[in-house]
Amino acid sequence: METVSVSGLKNNPSEALRMAHRGVVLVMNRDKPDALLVGIESAKVLDAKGVRPALATALFRDGNLSLARAARLAELPLGMFVSHLSRLGIPVVTASAQDAEQDMETLAQWLASS
Repeated sequence: METVSVSGLKNNPSEALRMAHRGVVLVMNRDKPDALLVGIESAKVLDAKGVRPALATALFRDGNLSLARAARLAELPLGMFVSHLSRLGIPVVTASAQDAEQDMETLAQWLASS
């Protein structure tokens, strides 16, 4: 196990991430353990059944990943990932009616000018 201080993590986060790829990293805040960094790949967390789709779903739902990137993380074709989200009641499109109306007006203007 490797250790890094909070200030070391703040000053050079990429080094702490590299260390986490090799094994568990303990983050120390002064003289107290504060957090653990674990490399997902090295811990083989993503290999467990259902973890990839669950993680991708949560990241998409919370707005941290685009639909396409979440589908890739889940290792599902885009259509299957959309179906998965639909079964869970998670909307794929979150635009408001006003946004959709504005998009339609823009499209109509673009088509008229072509």
